[in-house]
Amino acid sequence: MGSGSTELKAEYKDKEQESGSKNRYIVLVLVLTGVLMAVLDGSVVSIALPTITEHFRVSIAESQMIMTAYLVTITSLLLIFGKVAERVGKARLFMLGLALFTSSSLACGISTSLEMLVLCRIFQATGGAMMFSISAAIIFLAFPKSEQGRAMGYIGSTVAIGSILGPTLGGFIVDLLGWSYIFLINVPIGIVQLLLSARYLRIEETRSKSLEVDWIGGLTLIALIVSMMTFLGQLSYGFAPTPPILLLALIFVLSFFGFIINESRQKSPLLDLSIFRYRMFVLPSISMILFFVANLMITVLGPFYFEGVRGYTASQVGLIFLIVPAITVFGAPLTGAVYDRHQFRYLAALGMSIMALSMIALGFLAMSTANDIRQLLICFVFMGLGAAFFQSPNNTELMRSLPVSKINIASSFTATIRNLGMALGVSLSGLLVSLQMAQAGYYGTISDAGPAILASSISRVMMIAGGLCIISAIVAIYRGSKMK
Repeated sequence: MGSGSTELKAEYKDKEQESGSKNRYIVLVLVLTGVLMAVLDGSVVSIALPTITEHFRVSIAESQMIMTAYLVTITSLLLIFGKVAERVGKARLFMLGLALFTSSSLACGISTSLEMLVLCRIFQATGGAMMFSISAAIIFLAFPKSEQGRAMGYIGSTVAIGSILGPTLGGFIVDLLGWSYIFLINVPIGIVQLLLSARYLRIEETRSKSLEVDWIGGLTLIALIVSMMTFLGQLSYGFAPTPPILLLALIFVLSFFGFIINESRQKSPLLDLSIFRYRMFVLPSISMILFFVANLMITVLGPFYFEGVRGYTASQVGLIFLIVPAITVFGAPLTGAVYDRHQFRYLAALGMSIMALSMIALGFLAMSTANDIRQLLICFVFMGLGAAFFQSPNNTELMRSLPVSKINIASSFTATIRNLGMALGVSLSGLLVSLQMAQAGYYGTISDAGPAILASSISRVMMIAGGLCIISAIVAIYRGSKMK
């Protein structure tokens, strides 16, 4: 979405929009439905992961690629499609993305192997990236100036609603219909949306005559992220320096330095490296990525614990994982209002400290099945409170840390690291739980592991997630001490 925001401000500056589109509310619903579908499919799979793992009889390191592939693809392509839209057109790119997302959702639902499902998820994420990258731009241009602020606010609400609905909706769909329907449900919605978009998705926009994309930067960024995620996945099979691991490590190192060198020489780079000169931008960025890594580790492994150890159904697990986003979506705006009024510079650090203690406590409690479930639920409540305290002040500080001329760069970069943190969390959860099970002498798949092995292994990873939050809190405390 960050790249879309960059271009929309440039267009708006050239051409004031006073009237907006006469079908702007239809456009709003169509775009937000696409955003909701893309967000849901990023989170809904976590609840279905134990069922899919057992269905294909694979390890968690293999099945977590279903989530990793989706997150990595979106992370890699957001900046690129923001540039492509300048030439293709925002409305046209959105419809192409919707068509690809819908057709690949059907392919995901009828997949007969894990490899086919992962490949289809890559195509699905590509369609999602097309929609996500310019959704804000379309809404901004469809509304008159007097209504743009309110319209843009609906995007944040839609993302939050998607995070809330994902686990709950996924749990009920898996229990009632089976895992394939978490993908197949997109098909009828997407078809109706495409028919309506063909008629109503019209916005005034000026397309560039040429396509100016830093393709070298885009390709090296994709190579960098894919090699890093695949490398982490391969490590779950062991730390021996096998040819695949060495090759992935080499690709990662070369692509990392290649990306840095290329971006430093480009006149119009995908990523302006000068933002890293601002310490007060870098520090909240570190806190943010650690937050999402830790959060996704709990999100991925939690369902395996509650289903495999506690014996809960997918729908029951979905309700448990509804707690954190539900508290966050209501608590974050309140926390943001408090921060705006009082400017408490250690509020983000307080939030991360609460998150850390909650995750560590959850890990200790998960070691024994004798603990009352209410104790575990209390941990989730405090995790939600911690997330609410952390996100608003951290995001505000991050956006205020750069000059106004670089505000769009901050927006696109934070969107990218948010997705990267989520992808890292998914990969690390598979790696760490595999290592914990191997240390306990178990080398089979997670779906076949007994409750004792699951409880011991997953609980330790939960405490590691809490440790990451401690590091994030320390960074936030240091940042607070340096604020004026």
